[in-house]
Amino acid sequence: MQIPPFGVEQWMNTWENNCALNLAETCVQSLTVGELLEIAGLRGGLEAALADLPLTYGPITGSERLRGLVAGLHAAKRAGNVLVTHGTIGANMLIYQTLVEPGDRVVAITPTYQQHTAIPRSLGAEVADLPLRAEDGYLPDLDRLRALVTPGTRIIALTNPNNPTGSLMPAPMLDAIVEIARAAGAWILSDEVYRGTAPEGLTPAIADLYERGISTGGMSKAFSLAGLRLGWIVGPPELIAAAEVHRDYSTISVGRVDDYLACLALTEASAILGRARRIAGENRAVLADWIAATPGVSWVPPRAGTTALLHYDWAEPSYALAERLIAETGVMFTPGSVMGMEGTLRIGYACAPDVLTAGLARLAPAMAPPASASASAAAART
Repeated sequence: MQIPPFGVEQWMNTWENNCALNLAETCVQSLTVGELLEIAGLRGGLEAALADLPLTYGPITGSERLRGLVAGLHAAKRAGNVLVTHGTIGANMLIYQTLVEPGDRVVAITPTYQQHTAIPRSLGAEVADLPLRAEDGYLPDLDRLRALVTPGTRIIALTNPNNPTGSLMPAPMLDAIVEIARAAGAWILSDEVYRGTAPEGLTPAIADLYERGISTGGMSKAFSLAGLRLGWIVGPPELIAAAEVHRDYSTISVGRVDDYLACLALTEASAILGRARRIAGENRAVLADWIAATPGVSWVPPRAGTTALLHYDWAEPSYALAERLIAETGVMFTPGSVMGMEGTLRIGYACAPDVLTAGLARLAPAMAPPASASASAAAART
């Protein structure tokens, strides 16, 4: 199977441990084990809690308790609607392996996480992109979507809240997308790993709105526990059973300690998601003030999630700009070019507040055209 390099992940692999201040991180400020135990009322009790846990394979599809807690994030779902995976990234991979055959048509709303275009293409599918536009608030134009979703389309793929723009599709728009999918007989795969970060809390999930809706999610972003490497698929039981066949070839069970800690977190979902919304909301306000005070930089304010696209008004490739900012300031962004959004930088603004504040403070005067470009422009004017 031939597949292109994963642009975002290659960038992160190169730079996330070689910068001073990481404003490319997409998780809400990570919880420590101690902080998780404190939220769960078990401070100092982890050793006792785990002492009798046998470190053998756990239940292959995830513990009944864990799957029930994930189902509880949805309307009228049960453990049988849930399959536990190795992160949301594993959930998405399984869906494409399960549903996509050579010659199938997939419609992907972009920009998006590269999985949702590269994997179906690598499986031999025809992938039609629907690019989001800043002038639309980075929300899909439904007429353009209808034109792309032809009869027999296999999957409509989206991220909601959107990565990297932070846009959030409202319920009426999701209902309209469901009708488009239903008319074509298509599945909808909605990567909802950022769900729960919107000011209003848990927003509608596609698995709750459509009989062929598939919601993927995990513990990484809103739940601040990326180190657990634990995610899930929520969908109809027949889809779960089909995905389990493929899962047996890659995962067996997730770690029993990871399963246990995820259960602790999901039991306290209200508190943890409340923390995520507080951090994201307060940091978003800090970022908005910085953008308003920084010439040449603009954005479409995000509605949810942890990321936003910063547009800059000078001619410098985003990859070169991101590398220059690391060299000159130690501050790391993600270049928009690795997500097909040249002329932008992606910022992850839900990091520790002091990291965000310190990082933004370092950026002037580097957040401007490079001196060489300014000199060239001045020479051209004379």
